[in-house]
Amino acid sequence: MTTRSTQPAGGALLLSEMKEFAAFPKATQRYIRRSLDIAFGRRDALSCWARDEGEAASIRAQGQLYKQLDALRLQVPDDSGLDTIDPFMGLLITITAFDLGQDRLPNFAAYRFLYERLLGAGVRSWLPAAFCAAAALPHLHPDRRRVLLQSISESAATAPGWSNREPVFWPEWVEKVDVAEAA
Repeated sequence: MTTRSTQPAGGALLLSEMKEFAAFPKATQRYIRRSLDIAFGRRDALSCWARDEGEAASIRAQGQLYKQLDALRLQVPDDSGLDTIDPFMGLLITITAFDLGQDRLPNFAAYRFLYERLLGAGVRSWLPAAFCAAAALPHLHPDRRRVLLQSISESAATAPGWSNREPVFWPEWVEKVDVAEAA
C-alpha cells in the first residue's frame, strides 16, 4: 500500500481513504486493485488476477478499454461548457459501463474511489453524470440498475463543488509471505 503524492499525505486523510477502501466488499477491493494494475501497468494483470478463462477474457477486454485512459485524462474539461464535453463524456460513459457491467463495483462510492485514481481529482465533478448514465444503460439487469442508481446520494448528485485534492491512498496487491521465511 503506497501513496502517490509530491508531498506527505495528512495522516487523517490517508486513514480515511484506507478505511473507505476497507469497507468495500472483498470482491470490490480485488477489482479496484486489478483495475489499477491494468491502468498503470503495475504488474502482469493476467498472471496476477485471472483465475479462469472467463476472468482472463475480462482482463483482456478491460486492458483494451483502459488504453484510452491516457487520452481521457487529457480531455477532462476545465469547466462545464457543453462544447467540450462530447468526446470526454462519451468515452467516460463507455468505460464506466464496462466496469459497472463487471458487477464488482456495487455502488457510487466504489466507482468514485476507483475513478478518482484512474483519472485524477479533476474528474470528480463529472463522475455523478457518467455513473448515472452508465448505470441506466440496458446492458445491466433492471434490478442491478435500480441498486446502482439508488446508491448515489442526493448530495453527491447535486454537489455545488468538488475538491481538487488528489487521492493519497493507492491500494496494491501485497504478496503473501510465509511467516517462517520472513523471520
